[in-house]
Amino acid sequence: MSPAAFDLATIGEGLPVAAVIDQLPDRGPLVVEAPPGTGKTTLIPPAIANQAGKTLVTAPRRVAVRAAAQRLAQLDKSELGDRVGYSIRGEHAPGRLVEFCTPGVLLNRLLADPGLDGVGAVVIDEVHERQLDTDLVLAMCMEVAILREDFYLAAMSATLDAQRFADHLGAQILRTQALTHPLSIEYAPHPERAQGSRDFYRHVATLCDADERTLVFVPGVREVELVCSLVDDAAPLHGRLTSTEQDRALHGTSRVVVATSIAESSITVPGVRRVVDAGLSRVPRRDAARGMTGLVTVSAAKTSADQRAGRGARLGPGTVVRAYSQADYQHFAPDIAPEITTSDLTSAALAMAAWGSPDLPLLDAPPAQAMQDAKATLAELGALDGSGITEFGRKLASLPLDPRLGAALLRQGSGAAETVAALAEGMGGDLSRARAPRNQVRRLEKLVPHTDPVPAGDVVAAAYPGWVAKRLDEGYLLASGTRATLDAGMGQPEWIAAAEVQLTQKGAVIRSAAPYALPAERITEDTRASLIDGAVRGRKVTAIGAIELSSTPVRLTPEEAMEALAGLDFDALTLDEGAQQLKNRIDFLHQRIGEPWPNVEEGDYSPEIGEVAKGASISRLDMRSALMRQLPWPEAARLDELAPERLAVPSGSHPRVDYAMGRPVVRVKLQECFGLAQSPTCAGVKVLFHLLSPAGRELAVTDDLESFWNGPYLQVRKEMRGRYPKHPWPEDPWTAAATARTKRHMRKE
Repeated sequence: MSPAAFDLATIGEGLPVAAVIDQLPDRGPLVVEAPPGTGKTTLIPPAIANQAGKTLVTAPRRVAVRAAAQRLAQLDKSELGDRVGYSIRGEHAPGRLVEFCTPGVLLNRLLADPGLDGVGAVVIDEVHERQLDTDLVLAMCMEVAILREDFYLAAMSATLDAQRFADHLGAQILRTQALTHPLSIEYAPHPERAQGSRDFYRHVATLCDADERTLVFVPGVREVELVCSLVDDAAPLHGRLTSTEQDRALHGTSRVVVATSIAESSITVPGVRRVVDAGLSRVPRRDAARGMTGLVTVSAAKTSADQRAGRGARLGPGTVVRAYSQADYQHFAPDIAPEITTSDLTSAALAMAAWGSPDLPLLDAPPAQAMQDAKATLAELGALDGSGITEFGRKLASLPLDPRLGAALLRQGSGAAETVAALAEGMGGDLSRARAPRNQVRRLEKLVPHTDPVPAGDVVAAAYPGWVAKRLDEGYLLASGTRATLDAGMGQPEWIAAAEVQLTQKGAVIRSAAPYALPAERITEDTRASLIDGAVRGRKVTAIGAIELSSTPVRLTPEEAMEALAGLDFDALTLDEGAQQLKNRIDFLHQRIGEPWPNVEEGDYSPEIGEVAKGASISRLDMRSALMRQLPWPEAARLDELAPERLAVPSGSHPRVDYAMGRPVVRVKLQECFGLAQSPTCAGVKVLFHLLSPAGRELAVTDDLESFWNGPYLQVRKEMRGRYPKHPWPEDPWTAAATARTKRHMRKE
């Protein structure tokens, strides 16, 4: 063994993964699937380092990074910062052979050094959590591996969909089994779990009353603090704590540790034999309709619930008490949703632009609308232009900050560092009183020119201009148009700049904000138009986004009205009965056949809108003609052939065909269909008949007349001929003779 190599036998003693370490391939890519407690995070990185040289290992959270580095250094009997090190925001202990870091740190390193010079391997741990930065660095490292034959890439997880990742990476799979201990599962549901009420968390606190050391899972920092206040001898564990505070929870003697999902898989809380699980997670969700992303509290995924439960049986027989029912568990989502599909993608879009790869091999493609919105935000910041990333954008990408925070820091200088650091740390409440860790503030101050202190509200507004908000009678109105309430304890200033908006079941709640003076520089004045009683009305409005400060009625010129109505939605146009029926017919053909039959809601109605702009009432427009104008020739001539407005039946009548349900439907008296042996079709779709009695009551619904005549009709005939003896009820309703008898009867009537 080389003097520089790790002693794997010593490090792996007692770890289940040691039994398969000799199967480690000489080169990557590699997928490692190993349950919690097998020692994969401890043993796999030094084993790969022995083969590939300097190895970087990502873990999804700072506390996990530090804990993993400390444990490996201890087992290696080396000083932390020598052979083994770590790097997190604001802390760095270099490691010559293995260095643990967060995905965000590795992302910044990749952007600064795309070839990862001097690095022989990257191990990405806990990839199953599908954090956005983790997905990005995995894809970027795949491209590094293509360019460097000597580069070793490995992905590891406790609950990995191993085959999917292996197929994506083109990787081998290394699996190991865990030593399992009996786990007792108890259910203790509470009716207010979904609401996350204070009574529910009191219930969670009562479940901690046991002699064993207990690990409690709740969704966020506020809930951690609440439960800790209700339990004797409890320590908090979450990402906003300092390193010293996190160490106190991990290595202290508190009987109860109350944690967020930080303790699910990537770290081990010593001595735990009992788990209490609220069954909730706080995750980012993008609200496409409002163009915003907030944190929402949802039921945990089954994989998360199982990981949490397993923490109780790591050391021996254990217990998990679930504060929900077994039926609730069965309705949990099977797995965690990838953040790339649910989150704001501004940071990701900037990183991808800075990386420069046109086709980054991401495991899941980002939603097109979310990427479009992210690029629009970056363009507003000046980070992107028509040719790609700008010089300012490259400066932003080099900062260990969200682009919006980075832009505020670059433009406002060191005087904004205190507030930017507080925002980067995710501090809640009144940001004008927030005090970020001093080392974080100093680190940011060194990145920009010196300036005088900047009010917190100005910094927040520069980062999130759409979240400037004004107090109304009930809560606040954001410039983006969203209504929200301000978290209790923050006062009720007239103007605020919000930094965190949480989407809850009761609506949007502002969790983090700072008072803000009336932003005179943000006030705009424009003429707006709206439809009132079908006619266009104009107002001159001074506003900050959606927040109207004053409004005066004005007379609009036709040109102003036309410009104001340019974005008029189709739903605002009024369709009379005939126009609506025509639209239903065209919609049916568009859905059934597609091109060249158009989606008429996307058509050109500028002539009609022009009439409204000149003063016409929207309810008086000739929308039937407008709809027909959307049809290309010769399709317009085939409309009655493919989707007739009326259907000829043997009796000689022509009942209307209704297409409102997306298929042809006809309501007609049963006798009028005598002689119609089979169901007719419209554009290849059988007509659905609602067959009525002589009194107009529904007797049957069918799109297969042949089967109806040969089956259910016999019972209908038996019941109806006595009730309506003057009407024909032939035994052969499908024949021409039956049709003739029906016509003679109708002439008599």
